[in-house]
Amino acid sequence: MDTGTWVTIISIGVTLFFMLGVPVLLVIAYWVIGCSFVLGLTLDNLGSELLNVFNKGFALLAMPLFILTGDLINKSGIARRLSDFAYSCLGWIRGGLAMASLGACGLFAAISGSNSATTATIGSMLHPEMVKGGYDERFSAATAAAGGTVGIIIPPSIIFIVYGFLMNLPISDLFIAGIIPGTLMVLGMQLACFIICWRNGWGYLIPLELVRVLKTALGAWLGFFAIGLVLWGIYTGKFSPTEAAGVTVGFCIIAGLLSYPLNKMMGTRADTPIEKKGWAEMITVEGFKLPEVPSIVVRSAQISGILAPLIAISVVMQQILSLLGAQSVISDFVTSMGGPTAVLLTAMVIVFVSGMILESLPVTIILAPILAPIVTSTTLFGADAIDPVHFSVIFLVGASIGFITPPYGLNLYVASGVTGVPYFRLLKYTVPYLVALISVWFLVAFVPETALFLLPER
Repeated sequence: MDTGTWVTIISIGVTLFFMLGVPVLLVIAYWVIGCSFVLGLTLDNLGSELLNVFNKGFALLAMPLFILTGDLINKSGIARRLSDFAYSCLGWIRGGLAMASLGACGLFAAISGSNSATTATIGSMLHPEMVKGGYDERFSAATAAAGGTVGIIIPPSIIFIVYGFLMNLPISDLFIAGIIPGTLMVLGMQLACFIICWRNGWGYLIPLELVRVLKTALGAWLGFFAIGLVLWGIYTGKFSPTEAAGVTVGFCIIAGLLSYPLNKMMGTRADTPIEKKGWAEMITVEGFKLPEVPSIVVRSAQISGILAPLIAISVVMQQILSLLGAQSVISDFVTSMGGPTAVLLTAMVIVFVSGMILESLPVTIILAPILAPIVTSTTLFGADAIDPVHFSVIFLVGASIGFITPPYGLNLYVASGVTGVPYFRLLKYTVPYLVALISVWFLVAFVPETALFLLPER
């Protein structure tokens, strides 16, 4: 049999494995090993290429550090304080608690950089409160799932780190480019949320009180400081993304360790209502003890241990796809669509459909090196080609929508797991959020300033 037949057989085989629930890492690894033998590549070559990925991957060190940051701010109580602040600002509006959960997702994402961590943390905290507040449990769980989509767009972002590493783009530029689009995603979902809640009369209203807003803002000062530290360091060039991640981890560990004994001395309980906390009690979060730190680090390491091998094996997969001519085939297909607008729209459709069946990491690793050179060579916006940083945002916003798009919809599975609401019961209430996110996606795609406005010298 010729090479094409063998590759087809191998591809069908690993697809069946994927459908049977075999982890994506093993599915890609089986495909890579099988195709390596077909193309006459040795396992030595595979091993050396995997090693080279990490030898030149200093930027990838930021990934486990930001994952650890997300776990630290959750364990320390910083995430809960950010949620309290969002609710104090929006609780007076119909659907305010649901809108606050979306706002809290944006704030949490601005420290953690992970979609699933954002969904799991905010969903586990606010879903019970939303149900008690008169919201439909399916809508509450779908809101947490939708809010998590901004986890990979609002900086810092684990996927932006991977994209920048693959495409040799400044990760700091990618982070800055994600600020406005991520904010627009939150605002778009909040608008959809308000309309749904207003039509259904969901949610109990709380008065807008300046004292409550100031109290919760003071209580969330550690979270705001962490967000500001990351953005200031990266925007001013004081830190690389990896250094910013390390500094943020150090800050969160110190804050968590110091807050625990202070709260213990004051007798503060984590579940004490905001109204009953004194001003002094609002300054510190719940914190954690030193013996708890290793377990937090181990949990983050487990997640990193899943992602890092997937990145490495997917880079090798790119090389094999290149040898097989896949890039030329996709390039010919996309460019055959016609003018620049058709090329961009075709690329967006490919990303969207891929996001429906794959997680954002393999979508990014497999498709970004193929689609980015094609799209960025077009001249959609006047005489200038599409900016590579702008396309990175277009690509990843589209990939993030896949988190709440069946049949994959990772965030839907996460939300279902933390809330107990069955997966298929969430789907009805994801539709308005999908409409909002797709609308923002097209705005970002055809208004480059949404991604490039904050970048210096653009």
